[in-house]
Amino acid sequence: MNWLAIGMFVVIVGITLGITYWASKRTKTTTEFYAAGRSISGVQNGFAIAGDYMSAASFLGIAGLIALYGYDGFLYSVGWLVAYIVVLILVAEPMRNSGKYTMADVLAYRLSPKPVRSAAALSTLVISTFYMLAQMVGAGSLIKLLLGIPYEFSVVFIGIMMILYVTFGGMLGTTWVQIIKAGLLMFGAIFLSVWVLGKFHFNLVDFFNKIAAQPEHGQKFLEPGQLFKNPIELVSLGMALVLGTAGMPHILMRFFTVPTAKAARTSVLWAMGLIGSFYIMTTFLGFGAAYFVGSSAVKAADKGGNMAAPLLAQTLGGGPGTVGGEFLLAFLCAVAFATILAVVAGLTLAASSAFAHDFYVNVIKGGSADEVTQVRVAKRTGVVVGIIAIILGILAKGQNVAYLVALAFAVASSANVPVIILAIFWKKFNTGGAVAGIIVGLVASVGLMAISPNVMGKAAIFPLGNPGIVSIPLGFIAAYLGSVFYNEKSAAAAKFEELYVRANTGLGAE
Repeated sequence: MNWLAIGMFVVIVGITLGITYWASKRTKTTTEFYAAGRSISGVQNGFAIAGDYMSAASFLGIAGLIALYGYDGFLYSVGWLVAYIVVLILVAEPMRNSGKYTMADVLAYRLSPKPVRSAAALSTLVISTFYMLAQMVGAGSLIKLLLGIPYEFSVVFIGIMMILYVTFGGMLGTTWVQIIKAGLLMFGAIFLSVWVLGKFHFNLVDFFNKIAAQPEHGQKFLEPGQLFKNPIELVSLGMALVLGTAGMPHILMRFFTVPTAKAARTSVLWAMGLIGSFYIMTTFLGFGAAYFVGSSAVKAADKGGNMAAPLLAQTLGGGPGTVGGEFLLAFLCAVAFATILAVVAGLTLAASSAFAHDFYVNVIKGGSADEVTQVRVAKRTGVVVGIIAIILGILAKGQNVAYLVALAFAVASSANVPVIILAIFWKKFNTGGAVAGIIVGLVASVGLMAISPNVMGKAAIFPLGNPGIVSIPLGFIAAYLGSVFYNEKSAAAAKFEELYVRANTGLGAE
């Protein structure tokens, strides 16, 4: 049966490599490499955003958390869905109209370019690293479960694939890989959800009653308190998830691929519909795994719970060793594998653009590098990012992927979101505020994570696993105080009206 699994993986890899080859023929300039030549439609971009956003944390991590902790696991997905309301209202259109390739372009529009680009590049690299770790852990667990290949080898393989996608396909190749992956993931989730509900005659009351009746779970499994013992912990996590999306570099880059602001809004609406539908289905995947597979069996396969959805597919198909069970396991793992390939490609592209476009071209070279040099540096950076991701992925073995992604959201919400919002909407915001907000938000979120129970266990100094409730206000306060006390001599305030009009109307946008 391993040959069946290998065959599905080979098909996925073959299709994505074919797309990459096709895209490589159409990726020559920096605009084509970073933004797919601004040729992606709103609907296509909506599918690509969904493909980029519904990562291993969504498909594997959320289902796993629900299978292990019940109701509390589902709360992760609620925060990620609500986040797109913030993106739609505050970020999508202004980012498309004001920037060019990255978040730093928006900040540098009216602030001193070199300091803000350096700080923004640092923040982007840290966020992308945390997020990429989640995908690497998910990939390693998947391939180990299905093929029996060692975890470390699996991580190396994923790293090589993502380097190929980015260096040859650029944003165009990455976009189409994400679109295809979104379609596969939605199909797999719908298929499994319908099968699970069909076992209960599509009666939701009967579905949850039977889960509660199991000795392993009980009524408490459907109530809060299994994972989040402290309400403040839940509020802190919610803040990071709801605000963090608006500061995720690989999501923000997607708004530069569409030709108009209207297309940017359209893409968010499509993404919200797809993502919302998917997160509803994670409820059936997670609770279904708890019922049919058992929480203890899910944890035995992977202590982070990441294999809940694939094991559910195997059980519904007939169980281990059966043709149906092994086929569905292989199919779901192949879909999850495609999910990981798409997301790591987007993350690698975001990280490489942060260094190549923001730091190398605009800080080191002062914006004077030619097109060929810019693309060459971006590709080389992608290779370095891939190697680093491989090393860190091996070291992060055994972590729950949803938790790792939550760390990335904590940094994004604390370091990036305050400066993006203030740059667009506050006239007195200046370079000092931007640098202070990014650095303080970054240091606070990472520092508090390092002394949290998730890292130090019972010896933790900071009591919360997610620092958002503290680090997000610190980011806003630092951005405000930095702007107040920094004597900006540039035209930051004078250019505010110009940026504000451009952000809201699109006048002057590329």
